[in-house]
Amino acid sequence: MGISNKNEQYQSNGVEQKKGFMKKKFVMPHIYVILVAMLVVAYVATLLVPSGQFSREKGPTGADVLVPGTFEVTKKVYLSITDLLFAIPTGLIQASEIFFGILMIGGMFAVFERTGIIELGISKLATLFSNRGILIIPFLMIPLALLTAFTGSVELVLVYVPVFIPLMLKLGYDRVTGAALALISTIAGFTIALTAPATVGLAQKLVEVELYSGMGFRSVMFAVILIIGIVFLWRYAVKVKKNPQLSLVYGDTHIDDEFKVNFTKVDKATTRQLLASFVLLIGVIVMIYGLINLDWYFKELAGLYAVLGIVVGLIAGLKPDVIASSFNDGFKNIILGAAVVGIARAISVILAQGQIIDTIVHGLGQIVTMMPHSITPIIMMVVQALLNFVIPSATGQAMISMPIMGGLADISGVTRQTAVLAYQIGDGFSHIFYPTSGYFMATLALAKIPYNKWIKFILPLMVIWYLVSAIFLVIAQTMNW
Repeated sequence: MGISNKNEQYQSNGVEQKKGFMKKKFVMPHIYVILVAMLVVAYVATLLVPSGQFSREKGPTGADVLVPGTFEVTKKVYLSITDLLFAIPTGLIQASEIFFGILMIGGMFAVFERTGIIELGISKLATLFSNRGILIIPFLMIPLALLTAFTGSVELVLVYVPVFIPLMLKLGYDRVTGAALALISTIAGFTIALTAPATVGLAQKLVEVELYSGMGFRSVMFAVILIIGIVFLWRYAVKVKKNPQLSLVYGDTHIDDEFKVNFTKVDKATTRQLLASFVLLIGVIVMIYGLINLDWYFKELAGLYAVLGIVVGLIAGLKPDVIASSFNDGFKNIILGAAVVGIARAISVILAQGQIIDTIVHGLGQIVTMMPHSITPIIMMVVQALLNFVIPSATGQAMISMPIMGGLADISGVTRQTAVLAYQIGDGFSHIFYPTSGYFMATLALAKIPYNKWIKFILPLMVIWYLVSAIFLVIAQTMNW
């Protein structure tokens, strides 16, 4: 009897262990692990891919651009293990401007939270949409997308997310909805930009197309892409509100609590809070002006964020020590996203030191020339999307690729305007997919959303967007746009 019980117990445990083993799911590694693995792959690529270089000359903006047809294989550059070891600190140094800009965003918002003005704003929106909460998705996404389409200031998503997540939680949705509301709308505007100087403006200059021309076709495409994004997020939000267990971050109540605002304590705004809000509005206007007219980047933005945090905090009545401790708390909350930028930059460092970036560009260009002319714009889009992993800067990618793509367009019978659109699409959407995109990874860190869960959420939309974009590129090719 005893032996039988033991055997049954052993068999039962074995079945349970086997079932437990079978139920075990793949767990996405930490983002640091993913990036370091990519760094090693990049290092191995420098050992196998020939070194090469294009000639360069001054372009319309005064920066160096590639000269098509001048690629030459150069003496092979072999990197040492020490080059691999030093790549991460080198990447952090090269990305220091972005690193500190992201830190200042976290610090500034931590101060704003202490002042209570964020809670007041969220309270007003939550009250306004209390009985029609789902309408807040198009209400916020449309203006955000338009702003980005005209300015190209996609990094502003880091400003939106800390406000949207508490608002979405209050209305019964989840953190993914809050982050996606900002990311989807801004990337739709950034990708199908209408007048963004640093993307469509620069690309058109490099291929000598009239500045901001073709806006009518892009406007139609922008509307279609944005509507698809709104419907996609709308469906997810409705599903989560009906059944919270369907949320991709279901069970993370301890994390949600960090974002939730206690609305029972939100009173009418004080005179100090109203004045602080007005100063904050002036600061946002200054920031937009600087981005559009003064070519501000993270260095200038970091200074503005620091000043805004201090001035708004003082006007709202916070003591200097409280402001200082708030900045410190904000730094802690955002440090992961800031560090990811530097580690991701290390991949580009290795590829550049191994002198294989030009070789990759040349090889992808050869692929484009081998394809049927009818699908050349689609191949251009795919090539640009692949390049964006290696060169996550939209401006940098334009400087490197557009002189080549402009020449390939002439050879293959594709209009240069269509080549610019292929660049916009290939570069744009992937910014909220690749872990080498600094501002995107910083946004996920700010929202405390694991990378693997975000990919599970966004992948269907990416597929739809690219398919629709391919159709638009074929239409542009057919009508000789």
